[in-house]
Amino acid sequence: MKENEPIKDESFRDSIATINQDGNREYVFPKKPKGKLYNYRTIVSWILLVFFFGMPFVKMGGEPFFLIDVIHRKFIFFGQIFWPQDTYIFAVMMLTLIVFIVVFTVSLGRLWCGWACPQTIFMEMVFRKIEYWIDGDASKQRKLAKGSITFEKFWKRTVKYIIFVAIAHLIALTLFAWVISFDGLVQLLREPISENSGAIIGLAVLTGFLIFIYSWFREQVCLILCPYGRLQGVLLDKSSIVVAYDYIRGEQRGAMRKGEDRKSAGKGDCVDCRACVQVCPTAIDIRNGTQLECVNCTACIDACNHTMERVGLPKGLIRFDSERGISTGTKLKLNTRLIAYISVLVVLFAFLTYLLFSRPDVEATILRTPGMLYQEQDNNQISNLYNIKVVNKKRLDYPIEIKLLSPEGNILIPAGDMTVKGASSTEGVFFVFLDKDKVDGKIPITLGVYSGEKLIEEIDLTFVGPN
Repeated sequence: MKENEPIKDESFRDSIATINQDGNREYVFPKKPKGKLYNYRTIVSWILLVFFFGMPFVKMGGEPFFLIDVIHRKFIFFGQIFWPQDTYIFAVMMLTLIVFIVVFTVSLGRLWCGWACPQTIFMEMVFRKIEYWIDGDASKQRKLAKGSITFEKFWKRTVKYIIFVAIAHLIALTLFAWVISFDGLVQLLREPISENSGAIIGLAVLTGFLIFIYSWFREQVCLILCPYGRLQGVLLDKSSIVVAYDYIRGEQRGAMRKGEDRKSAGKGDCVDCRACVQVCPTAIDIRNGTQLECVNCTACIDACNHTMERVGLPKGLIRFDSERGISTGTKLKLNTRLIAYISVLVVLFAFLTYLLFSRPDVEATILRTPGMLYQEQDNNQISNLYNIKVVNKKRLDYPIEIKLLSPEGNILIPAGDMTVKGASSTEGVFFVFLDKDKVDGKIPITLGVYSGEKLIEEIDLTFVGPN
């Protein structure tokens, strides 16, 4: 630090703007944003909202295009069916997702939070817009909140919360449709409440939780609950692209005076209009630097650009840039850490692609029936009972045949021929018969599971007989 250089006030980092000195909640009333980036965000949000609300209606071969059926452990992504037997693929998917989050954050900061996170999209592009429509802009909302109960406040609050409840209920219904499918949701709503009391209670609780989040808790989700904000503190460095204020160009701040030469007056381009603070949904001052609360929504960029345009100064005082880029005037370059992350991500994507394309269409699991010993038959043979479970990951029906590959023997399926229907699983039992003189204690056997002439799986098991 240079001699006589003023110490920058860092006291803002000791607390968050939404909590006052007494520890009470300070409700945020952000000014309605407008500008090019906000329009782009709106388009992206509508695309994601259409995807969220529309996908439960989309089907492929009679099955949902997307399904996250945790109850029956059945998952469908882009029409591809996954069962518990594909857990290893999910593990690789999760590992790939974590690395992707790391790479994304290292390079582009919290862009996900401001542009694609469901919490931000529903809050800023749905509930907040309804609030602007009914209550008005920030000043009117603040006046309405602090004012006493009047007829205007009563009807506005009533209409707003009725709409909030309806939208929260619609979101809850859609989330249920992602889990139990749209057809399952329709069946749930048609049946008597007494037959699905647990699901109805769960739907009511989820609706209430969403109302609480979007009517009161709001930005506190990003500040308190979401771990991603804490994660960025570890991952971000001086080369990460974030929403940043150009302090080199902006300082010292000062009001705009007519005919004034700001450079001669020792002033920067920041006219201290606080427009960036007024539109921030988490009530921070971006001019203080990168902060935990910033979700990179870019509302401050639009607000600042509008001010710069109005006072005749160049745009971009607040922009997407890195700390190194602002301090040195250089553009972002790939560093060693980012190259390493991207390399690992490419390898994981390649491995995941291989697993997806090499995944078998039908998978069988065979185990000896627990608690069952061998049985001696009248024709000098020994039999063992086995359980079989076949999972069909395609939408075509497959006839199943079990053959004893070694040693020589016979197989009996009590239920007759087995067929596993498309996108489902089936279970059954069967007996394996071996000549008594070929069995001495435990011996290995090999079974083949066929569909027509195609060998689905070859399984090595143990056959138990008398010593």
